[in-house]
Amino acid sequence: MKKVMKKEGHVITCVPAGSLAEELELSAGDVLLEIDGHRIEDIFDYQYYMEETYVELLVRKADGEEWLLEVEKEEDEDLGVTFENGLMDEYRSCRNKCVFCFIDQMPPGMRKTLYFKDDDSRLSFLQGNYITLTNMSDHDIDRIIAYHLAPINVSVHTMDPALRCRMLHNRFAGEALGKLDRLYGAGVEMNGQIVLCKGINDGDELERTIGALGRFLPHMRSVSVVPVGLTKYREGLFPLEPLSKADMEDAIDRIERWQRRFWKESGCHFVHASDEFYLMAGRPLPEEERYDGYLQLENGVGMLRLLETEVLEALSGEEFSNRTLSNEILSEEGLEKVPPRRVSIATGELAAPFIRGLAEKVCVRTPGLSVSVYAVKNRFFGERITVSGLITGQDLIGELKGKDLGERLLLPVNMFKSGESVFLDDISLKEAETILQTKIDVVKSSGWDFVDSLRGTGESGGPGSGKERDSRSRCRPYEGVNG
Repeated sequence: MKKVMKKEGHVITCVPAGSLAEELELSAGDVLLEIDGHRIEDIFDYQYYMEETYVELLVRKADGEEWLLEVEKEEDEDLGVTFENGLMDEYRSCRNKCVFCFIDQMPPGMRKTLYFKDDDSRLSFLQGNYITLTNMSDHDIDRIIAYHLAPINVSVHTMDPALRCRMLHNRFAGEALGKLDRLYGAGVEMNGQIVLCKGINDGDELERTIGALGRFLPHMRSVSVVPVGLTKYREGLFPLEPLSKADMEDAIDRIERWQRRFWKESGCHFVHASDEFYLMAGRPLPEEERYDGYLQLENGVGMLRLLETEVLEALSGEEFSNRTLSNEILSEEGLEKVPPRRVSIATGELAAPFIRGLAEKVCVRTPGLSVSVYAVKNRFFGERITVSGLITGQDLIGELKGKDLGERLLLPVNMFKSGESVFLDDISLKEAETILQTKIDVVKSSGWDFVDSLRGTGESGGPGSGKERDSRSRCRPYEGVNG
């Protein structure tokens, strides 16, 4: 077999105006070869060596000439360029065959990127992705420790090595758990994730996993528990059963018992059930204090609690505790007057009642505003999938076509491909607008965005309103996508 040699250096594809690279007269097509005499393996090396205020860059120009540039710059300032590959290296695909893998449950005929399984530690730091550690070498661990990279997000699922091998269908998956000890010993911050599968890692096994992960405190900052997502495309796959309401209640009870124990012993709650558990069990969401600063919003942990808190802050103009999160605080004073306005919201079936309740709170404070909330049934992936992040354009259109949607239809940002106005099935926002014959607004992330979009104003704390947002309001959709 012919060995493929890795290309030398990293090709620059874009040099923005005003960037350090433009000042250095670099151009698209130039190749970065070295920083301070070091060959650059990937984005980790690049970011690490560019932290210095003085660096020497070896660059090969498009005509083959090599330049050695001596650069004085601000600390942490980089070239500001775009490289041919975002990681400055090939993406590492997953070596596992997890029994719960969502990608294995995708129908054929979708865009290729939706079938790529990544398990790349670099994406854990850059994008918050969760990794299994099975793709990490000792060299990878050494660099994480040397470069002080954190946090690393780990898909744990179970701390039983033999069971983990079976769940990930990888004979090295149990052995990979030993990497947690190395990261812990070096003080590397971590977060953990458990995808809960009925009859496999739930019940007493869940308790054992939580207890075993607790020994990594304080460097492991949090652990999320999310329910397995099952589509209708499972023919030939491991026979998994959906979690029932009783299963959800059992998991919550076990998690909350551990929360009380961890709080008493370490001053944090450590392990958290995703919002889906509480919605499907019909239980109230935990108080804000129990989320320990919302460390796992991207896993659907606390997003709805935070959304409600921010909506009410936007409506009142002040912060207040969760003990007052009700219509009682919405007095007649300071009502927001807007011209008569009728809008619609479409979301997943699971969170629709919750979103409807928030919309009603906004209407109470906004005379003239009328809001209809539509729950979209997921026919594309199957009716067990009830979250907004997995709603396709065809299901949205099928549910809403012919309905009077008012002046605007509001959709959460997580319905769309990252950075683009395209649904999972490649139907565009413009196509949906044309078919539904209404203007569609994409609600960005926070409770302030939610209120602004309903009112059609920018006065409740959204961008440009002058109201500084709390650090809790990180970019995230207002509903999770786990299952």
